Amino acid sequence: MITSPFLKDISIWPEKMEKNSFPFNHLHFLDKEFSLQFSSPITFFVGENGSGKSTLLEAIAGHCGFHESGGSNDHNNYTSTGHTSSILKDALKLSWLPKVNQGFFFRSESFFNLANYIDETADIDSHYGGKKMHKQSHGEAFLSLFSNRLGDKGRCIYILDEPEAALSPARQLSFVSLLHQWHQSGNVQLIIATHSPILLAYPHAQIIHFSSDRLQPLNYEDTDHYKITKTFLNNPNKYLKELME
Repeated sequence: MITSPFLKDISIWPEKMEKNSFPFNHLHFLDKEFSLQFSSPITFFVGENGSGKSTLLEAIAGHCGFHESGGSNDHNNYTSTGHTSSILKDALKLSWLPKVNQGFFFRSESFFNLANYIDETADIDSHYGGKKMHKQSHGEAFLSLFSNRLGDKGRCIYILDEPEAALSPARQLSFVSLLHQWHQSGNVQLIIATHSPILLAYPHAQIIHFSSDRLQPLNYEDTDHYKITKTFLNNPNKYLKELME
């Protein structure tokens, strides 16, 4: 039985690199030796803003046939938001077993358009909690979207850019439960860029740290997200005092 991860690894075609163009002139880990292997159905990308997480997600999404602004193969009519991932997409080489192009690319800033599409086309009475997406809170609609798409098209790849933006801490915990259901199903691969120490705590995930010059696998306790959050919660008054002095 074939189970996720279906996308096995990513490498680069050196002859297709445009070294004087973004992102190659900014993200130095994108050299001719670039390689990324996926060892788990759930992979988290972590790192500071500008480290290349979203840029790589967009390029992967493009290979899956998803619009760079978000969406799926049956919903790719977003208005362009000016993202330019095609140069990187064309230079990447993706290895699959098997090839999967069902699923979708989630961007929090384009969720409004996706909710419109669902409200206009989906059977709301049978799915999505029986309630239109725009009649739910942002967090409710987000969880409703993912709960109702679980395994609905067989093998899927979900590419998520900072999903915690839609979720309170309590709903992030609910999302962790969904991650576990997906993991157990064997039908879903997820690649998630996140800053959330709650999501990162999922025990079966692969964590890749991005900096401008390299990618590095990390354990949860070695991420800045864990260390800073733990230090702060252990003594918030001391932490704040030092920050404000």
